[in-house]
Amino acid sequence: MKVYIQLNFGGNCEEAFRFYERNLSGKILMMMSQDQAPGSNASGDSGKAIIHARIGIGDTVLIGNDVPSSVFEKIRSVYIYLSVDSSEEAERIYELLAENGQVYMPLQETFFATRFSQLRDRFGVSWSIIHERTMAQ
Repeated sequence: MKVYIQLNFGGNCEEAFRFYERNLSGKILMMMSQDQAPGSNASGDSGKAIIHARIGIGDTVLIGNDVPSSVFEKIRSVYIYLSVDSSEEAERIYELLAENGQVYMPLQETFFATRFSQLRDRFGVSWSIIHERTMAQ
């Protein structure tokens, strides 16, 4: 059994996944627009809507698609928890994801992390970024 995280976007799924691929060392595994689907009669802007996309980031696969604006809502209570290998990597990713987004907790040192932040990126996806503190045993 596998569990995937599915993200709904309001028309910018492809843009978001390409951004994550470039900046989070992701790899797009699949990207299909409505006009590419077998038997589709879609055209124009509606044909460009992504009906299924998959991206691997680390050991996690995210699923994404565009939904009609009439039903799209930004993700509210779910965060993708991104654990990185260094404070510098946390700072780099924070700057990229925070641009034109909404920062809930600025990147800072905490008792459990050398760097930790919570924010919503410009695509409406919420992230927790952490470089975990090494605890003495």
